Amino acid sequence: MTVSEAAERLGVARSTAHRLLAMLVYRDFATQLADRRYAVGPALSPGLRPSAPVPALRPVVVPHLTALVERVEETANVQVLAGDLVRFVASVECSRALRVGDREGMVFPAHLTSGGKVLLADLPDEELAERFVGAGGPDLAALRTELRAVRENGFALNVGRTEAGLTAVGRPIRPDGRRAEAAVSVSMPSSRFSEERLPQIVAALAATARDIEAVLNR
Repeated sequence: MTVSEAAERLGVARSTAHRLLAMLVYRDFATQLADRRYAVGPALSPGLRPSAPVPALRPVVVPHLTALVERVEETANVQVLAGDLVRFVASVECSRALRVGDREGMVFPAHLTSGGKVLLADLPDEELAERFVGAGGPDLAALRTELRAVRENGFALNVGRTEAGLTAVGRPIRPDGRRAEAAVSVSMPSSRFSEERLPQIVAALAATARDIEAVLNR
């Protein structure tokens, strides 16, 4: 459903419909898809329940995302798993003229995103397979090979797999050293990404993940 469709059905202005949908997204009753349309959210779909409580997580991570943006000068995000999707629960944009926009509330196929891949890499094989039951999913053998490399490296890359011309790097967030409950990532135009820049980005993500884990462990 689009904002215009919601406004028409409710008999309200588009601005009012947008505010209502934003609140539904915040409360997990709706989710925003990659094409900016809205769909039923995790609270109403048991199979899409996120791996961490979104309303409690967002205020914790935003200050750390802001600090991460200042450090790397790129847009920063936190994501959680919801079924075979990854949901962006917090996003802080950088101030550069050419930048990746706010992704908060949006969902993407988990196996394509950097944050989704670090979260999938922590799942047992059986649970990974269960999340991709049915036709149209990824090749599980190839995905397992990719996730094995993610576990070894400690981070994941998304180079143009969700949107042409964009690159993202993600690391897991593991409170108490347990299985990853969320992921932190930075997104940038591919024109600004380079192998030489990768170590600095990974180090900044690792520091941010540790800071968030410290708060969640209190």
